[in-house]
Amino acid sequence: MSTGNAIGGHVLVAGGLATGGLRYAAEIGAEMAQVFVSNPRGWALNDGHPDEDAQLRASGMTVYAHAPYLINFGSPTEATLENSVASVRHTLRRGREIGALGVVVHTGSAVSQPREAALQQVRDHLLPLLQEIPDDGPDLLLEPMAGQGQMLCATVQDLGPYLDALDWHPKVGVCLDTCHAFSAGHDLSTPEGVKETFDALHAIAPGRLKLIHANDSKDALGSKKDRHENIGAGHIGAPGFGEIMRHPAVAGVPLCIETPGKADKHREDIDLLKKLRG
Repeated sequence: MSTGNAIGGHVLVAGGLATGGLRYAAEIGAEMAQVFVSNPRGWALNDGHPDEDAQLRASGMTVYAHAPYLINFGSPTEATLENSVASVRHTLRRGREIGALGVVVHTGSAVSQPREAALQQVRDHLLPLLQEIPDDGPDLLLEPMAGQGQMLCATVQDLGPYLDALDWHPKVGVCLDTCHAFSAGHDLSTPEGVKETFDALHAIAPGRLKLIHANDSKDALGSKKDRHENIGAGHIGAPGFGEIMRHPAVAGVPLCIETPGKADKHREDIDLLKKLRG
């Protein structure tokens, strides 16, 4: 049975990465926090503020950074590849500066080229970045997607070839999004489905699960749609999240909500997950 799952959420940082972020974390009852360190929908990079970075490190809050959504190491477009390299390198650096345990990055899409060619690009462009991470730097956490389009990684089983492409580098971990996994075909609404999913994840990538994005799903099992819902209000349902936290592979793994709404809804989601944890 899992114990010690910190439960928190992606926090708003208006007013400063630490000042605003820690304020929002307290407002929603978060025990851990995830932040963006640059524009999530653009390529612009920023240097941050050393005082805010120091404040966040000193707070004792467990922190993760999420890389921008545009990153795609499987893209056939050279500009996207170049920007993806720069963006991940920047997010890893900023993650280290704020004391983040991990940097979450979406696993990307082949778009219009063969899967094998896209995975070779992942190897060519992402593996060197992993080799740049110092021992005290954050892990890079791969987040599989919901299976839409030509996504390189959606199911738990897809992680095997992706990790193969990265030589199973010791700084690579996994961030499993429950909405994505459910939409990709893993039935997290039943005890049997939860056991099957996390047994498979442990068999394929033992010890690699570092973070869970806890999101219910607006759409049905296998829909391949990435639409998050509040905890217990979607097709996974509250009992599914309780089962997830009871699986041995999830012991000590933080859960981070990315659910709709503002602070009041986020606090409700976190409160419900805390009750299910108990």
